[in-house]
Amino acid sequence: MIQLHHVSKSYAPKTGAPIEVLQDLELSIEAGTFAAISGASGCGKSTLLLIAGGLMQPDQGEVTIAGQSLSAMRSDQLGRWRAKTVGFVFQRFHLLPYLSVRENILAATVALKTDSDGVEARAAELMRRLGLADRAGHLPGELSVGEMQRTALARAMLNEPQVILADEPTGNLDPENAGIVLDAFAGFSEQGGTVLMVTHNPSDAAHANQHYRMSLGRVTQA
Repeated sequence: MIQLHHVSKSYAPKTGAPIEVLQDLELSIEAGTFAAISGASGCGKSTLLLIAGGLMQPDQGEVTIAGQSLSAMRSDQLGRWRAKTVGFVFQRFHLLPYLSVRENILAATVALKTDSDGVEARAAELMRRLGLADRAGHLPGELSVGEMQRTALARAMLNEPQVILADEPTGNLDPENAGIVLDAFAGFSEQGGTVLMVTHNPSDAAHANQHYRMSLGRVTQA
């Protein structure tokens, strides 16, 4: 489902030599897996996730998600593919402050440029499952931190993606809300979806059924 083959990525600072973040990285995750990658801050976890989701291009290597080579697509094709195939959950939520909970969730369909059958019903069901039904008309500024992350999770799941990529998704959450998010990931994978989560929290990684560690630009089985 998720394959990174000989992937390398470096950044060029204003002064000094390039910083190699990913070095000939290999990673293969099968469908239906909840995988976690742990490692220290700054080790390249977020860069890996952005490359896996097609939001950043590697310097070298090949990325294949759900059988699709990301390098084989034009940018417009990649955007539509990403909207249908991948859901993103970030630590900082990235909700639009002027949209309600319901509208933020439905915003996931914008990139598809078509009306998806049953999208309103799916949004309502996700809000019910994630305890947001009574917050549907509220703006992000009227929500708790946990409610904002649950809204972001519902948005990620709305288009029924095959893959969820999560970057420190519980970093700002209390234990109760962290448990809700992690349980949702586990349920998603049990239904055949694939989750790749990066975290520095060992207790979060323990919820996954496959655990990797990242160091020196590579990942190894934990």
